[in-house]
Amino acid sequence: MEPVDDANTGDLRCLECSTAISEGVATVRTARGVFCADCFARLKQQAQQVLAAQSENIDFARALAGALLGGIGGAVVWWGVTIATHVSFGLVAIVIGVAVGKGIVMLTGGKRAQSLQVMSVVVAAAAYAVGTYLTKRTFKLVDLPLVPTSPSYFFGVASAGFQVFDLVFLAIVVHQAWKIPAPVRLPG
Repeated sequence: MEPVDDANTGDLRCLECSTAISEGVATVRTARGVFCADCFARLKQQAQQVLAAQSENIDFARALAGALLGGIGGAVVWWGVTIATHVSFGLVAIVIGVAVGKGIVMLTGGKRAQSLQVMSVVVAAAAYAVGTYLTKRTFKLVDLPLVPTSPSYFFGVASAGFQVFDLVFLAIVVHQAWKIPAPVRLPG
């Protein structure tokens, strides 16, 4: 929507209230158009209230459930693609970070906060380790149990043969998990 410019008089009008803007009147120019200072201040305050609400009253139990469902789903998708294609393609693991971040946002009703970002990263990294264990179990070490017998056994298998590309894929997974539940901020 462009600022109203009356063709007959050449008057420039506020995009919000349609008040004529004359010389000397305080205005704010944005990518959308021109606002009088009062309308812009009111709209900015409303936007700040909406953005502040995104980080309030977070149901962390639902957030954790969304993260875990996303992490399990992402690890299973990665493992399933590995089984279907007979190739352990690490790039598919990126779905883990996306699924964890989206799971948190969906199950919390769109909430976003730094605490949710931290939760997302931790769950995504753990899900990546689970996906790594499952893919290695499928092709390299077929006689491994589906459920590891101990944490040290699990981490031993998951870290066996860890290469630079594994670190790159893990970094991408973590980046996706971090950015999706990040709070939206006003520019400037």
